[in-house]
Amino acid sequence: MRIVQKYLPAGKVARALWNNAPSAVLSLEARRRSRQKLQLTTGEEVGLALPHGTVLREGDLLLADDGQFIVVQAANEPVLRVTAKTAQQLARAAYHLGNRHILLEIGPDYLHLEYDPVLVDMLERMGGVSAVAVEQPFEPETGAYGGGHKHGHDETFAEDYALAQDAYKAHDHGHAHSHDQAHGAGHGHAHGHDHKHSHK
Repeated sequence: MRIVQKYLPAGKVARALWNNAPSAVLSLEARRRSRQKLQLTTGEEVGLALPHGTVLREGDLLLADDGQFIVVQAANEPVLRVTAKTAQQLARAAYHLGNRHILLEIGPDYLHLEYDPVLVDMLERMGGVSAVAVEQPFEPETGAYGGGHKHGHDETFAEDYALAQDAYKAHDHGHAHSHDQAHGAGHGHAHGHDHKHSHK
């Protein structure tokens, strides 16, 4: 079984490097668990062993121990979509939900939260506010549950990013065959020097 111990936040790696990578479709609860088995869209199972407190988001890239990428997709799940007739009414709803420490996704003209009939009743008592159950990916504000991508900005991030790029290229010789021929044996030696960083 392949093991994942590193990840890179969405947008940090050129799409061409992971365009054909398999996906892991995960609910919010699953994206908050740093130790688990994941089933990919290919049917393969991989082991996840990320630092405790990591919260994955849509588009993040998991880096397996063989250097291959896996794309995180946020699964559709039951959420409550809150809308209002005016921006002030929506802000008021957000204020009252925030006072209850609710996981909350804030959109341009809506709020998403985990479905709770008690909260539905509270929201419907507010003037001009509507609360409807929908099936959507749920991406609440990171501050509500511990920072999300905090590991993506620590002192090892630049090194991890470089390792991810090199690891993926090392397993992508088929696409880079003509490039290797043009550079000869010297190209192979360059990878050997790069890998010294992984032993820190």
